[in-house]
Amino acid sequence: MDTSYELEYWKRGIVNVAGVDEAGRGPLAGPVVAAAVIFQPNVQIEGVNDSKKLSPKQRAILYDRIYERAVSVGIGIVDQSEIDKINILQATFQAMNMAIGNLKPTPEQLLIDGNRFKGNGIPFTTIVNGDAICFSIAAASVIAKVTRDRLMICYDSEYPMYGFSRHKGYGTKEHIAAIRKYGLCNLHRRSFHLRDKQLGLFERK
Repeated sequence: MDTSYELEYWKRGIVNVAGVDEAGRGPLAGPVVAAAVIFQPNVQIEGVNDSKKLSPKQRAILYDRIYERAVSVGIGIVDQSEIDKINILQATFQAMNMAIGNLKPTPEQLLIDGNRFKGNGIPFTTIVNGDAICFSIAAASVIAKVTRDRLMICYDSEYPMYGFSRHKGYGTKEHIAAIRKYGLCNLHRRSFHLRDKQLGLFERK
């Protein structure tokens, strides 16, 4: 995975560069989770990539390796009730800022996946598809994805009728069918609603 984005800052003596990404913007249920990761200059971990391109087994292995090799890892979690209050975009920014705030040391530069961010004063650069082209963002994507998936697996034992351990809250046919049968539970985002009963799609209000 390319470290050229980080290298630009490392060469200038800006050592604490954090990659930031999220998981869970699209699901119908559960929280949005963000992760922020700082590495020492020139650290590499073989296999780190956009979490969506990795198998669950690969992500689990890399999750442990990232924690072992990182200077710091921060996590931010914003639950479904807050998502409904402030909308998913603002909730994503909030989760990212929580993750950044949980880093020690405080980062000097942020590399953010995507094209928009609302920060809290730390210089940042947004990178479209950053999880596929930037090492520290890709690492953050793995941490965020594994963290969220594990939360949804835990929730499955509380709400076994929905199958959260299998679809992690996304709008699969199985999940839609369960919602039709059992209604919404406390984990569902009320700001996402059924748009087409036959297609079983949700959309944001």
